[in-house]
Amino acid sequence: MTRSDYPEATQKKPASDQVQRAVPSIGKALQQAGRITRTGSANARDPNAVAKLAEALAPLDELELVILFVSPLADIHTLGVDAARDLAPTRVVGCTTAGEIGETGYTDGEIIAIGIPRSHFCARVLLIDDLGNYNAQDQIDQIIRNRNEMAHETPDWTSEFAFLLIDGLSIKEDALTADLAPGLGPVPLFGGSAGDGTDFGATYVLSDGKARQNTAALLQIRSNCPIKVFNTDHLVPSAQRMVVTGADPARRLVHEINAEPAAREYARLLGKDPEQLTTFTFAAHPVVVRIGGQHHVRAIQQVVDTGDLLFFSAIDEGVVLTLAESLDMVDHLDRALSGLGEAQTPDVILACDCVLRRMEAQQKQLTTQISSLLAKHRAVGFCTYGEQVDSIHVNHTLTGVAIYPPTTSEPSERS
Repeated sequence: MTRSDYPEATQKKPASDQVQRAVPSIGKALQQAGRITRTGSANARDPNAVAKLAEALAPLDELELVILFVSPLADIHTLGVDAARDLAPTRVVGCTTAGEIGETGYTDGEIIAIGIPRSHFCARVLLIDDLGNYNAQDQIDQIIRNRNEMAHETPDWTSEFAFLLIDGLSIKEDALTADLAPGLGPVPLFGGSAGDGTDFGATYVLSDGKARQNTAALLQIRSNCPIKVFNTDHLVPSAQRMVVTGADPARRLVHEINAEPAAREYARLLGKDPEQLTTFTFAAHPVVVRIGGQHHVRAIQQVVDTGDLLFFSAIDEGVVLTLAESLDMVDHLDRALSGLGEAQTPDVILACDCVLRRMEAQQKQLTTQISSLLAKHRAVGFCTYGEQVDSIHVNHTLTGVAIYPPTTSEPSERS
């Protein structure tokens, strides 16, 4: 992913109250007319990026929450400060990405914003700012309190979902999703692990004006809009299996497969040179495990210097891995997204798409077709280092929530 510099711009304009009262451009206003949610985008290198997002999302005092998906090209720390100031009084939450999904589909080097209005959404944000040292029961208790508060505030609203943003290099996704599940109960959860392009250097979660590592933000959302949380992938297990015979689960490292050095054995099963394994290889040849009667991808991130395989999600000795084969990626995505709009067209699909899917599309020269489908079905979001579905952390999937216009035109009674 190229880290090209944004062209030199004029000196940054000072923030003012006028930013909050800015009226969207005529083009943006027409585009968003009749929509429930609001979206905006800006170049990540533009020093006035947040002011432009404020203009696209205005009026800000009508919004319950703004979610930002931020290219690693941005100065995330400066952006956090700007967002807390220029998007006030709305609370802002977000994360860095491995690529963005905007109005035209896949994009890079941008900041994608989605604003959800108070007239249709009630939200709470649970920030867990030290993933190595938190009390699971305390988090569960707060989740339950948040649910009760929102139910009291909006008793006639019935839709709920939870959206998790988490440091994609924390190696804590599996444990955290399992820990939070008891507090969520029947509320569906989906989420994405923050990215850093293809550099795997540093990933951040943004909240309250600060960009933090080793952090997660759980967005609990209640709405009068019908919703559908979904998870889809285009992979099917093959007959080729292998057994993890040596691993370091705490670091998601596999030392041995079939009692042979891991990278060498994986390459042998593919008929490839172990010295030529790349991220594109892993994207094209994922492995899956069977959990609860279903297959879930356990994607490989990279080969480390020792020849071990570093995975994106939990792995352990004794696990049976199965090589997966790809169905037609474009056809499968078209059917999956069309199914979400079969009865009613979504107002928006908030999407977390694994970076490995994007790399596979690139390798197969399908990026344009995939982008067109994402745009057609109103998907916005980001490319991740992994996805969360209820209590499981997975890879190589498209996960998200479809949000539909409310079935009644009566105005909300929220003050």
